[in-house]
Amino acid sequence: MSHPFGNILLATEHTEFDSGSERVALEMAKACGLPLSVVVPVSSNPEFEAAAQTLAGRAEQETASRMADLERIAKDAGVSLAIRARRGVAAEEIVREALERKSDLIVIRRRGRRGFIAKLLIGEMVSQVVSNSPCSVLMVPRACRMWSKGILASVDGSSKTERVAIISAKIASECGLPLHLLCVAANEEKRMDAERIVSDAKKIAEESGVSAKTLVRIGQPCDEILASPIDADLTVVGMSDVRSLGTARRVVERSEMPVLVVR
Repeated sequence: MSHPFGNILLATEHTEFDSGSERVALEMAKACGLPLSVVVPVSSNPEFEAAAQTLAGRAEQETASRMADLERIAKDAGVSLAIRARRGVAAEEIVREALERKSDLIVIRRRGRRGFIAKLLIGEMVSQVVSNSPCSVLMVPRACRMWSKGILASVDGSSKTERVAIISAKIASECGLPLHLLCVAANEEKRMDAERIVSDAKKIAEESGVSAKTLVRIGQPCDEILASPIDADLTVVGMSDVRSLGTARRVVERSEMPVLVVR
């Protein structure tokens, strides 16, 4: 079975908050033998550069230093990079880079701000990238590493269910990890519908050559996904709810493990 992603783009400002996403992207590239592209977004505008040339020059030097450090880290890890900086509005430049490179996965930090609000919300830049990305997005908390225990895929019967099941099965197969398919029913009256949804998703996974275990829980989707007893260290959810602050985004905001939002 082929890897679900063949063209990975790491979006990083190379700060302490990006350490998890950088680590996972490098581990994925090395473990799976995948090419890795890197974009370093630099917030800038012509008015700033014209009015503050000294500050702009310092920003250029700092960006060059960060890029050189990333290249050194990748070389030490045995991974070759195609890296470049893009200047402008950070989220817009990341999306443009993904479009130009025809990336099928963006790897990015979960958030970069401190404080109480930052603990509840995805960082603004990351939120904009997820909302406008042309491809799937993997958001990684800074303490995380690449998954090694299992894959938890949330399916809900929406148009994204088949895609989530296929991608999850491919990841499980590539990494040799167990796959668990979870559907959350709002109440007991909806249990049979949820059982049907996970059964259909299991058939899709099996068609991809992967055996999957299924689980139905009752309650609020985000709460039940996060409280799942499954021993997994990668969560996969569909993209459809992100724009409306639905289940997928709430899972990303609260999860302590990497979350793959499938386009």
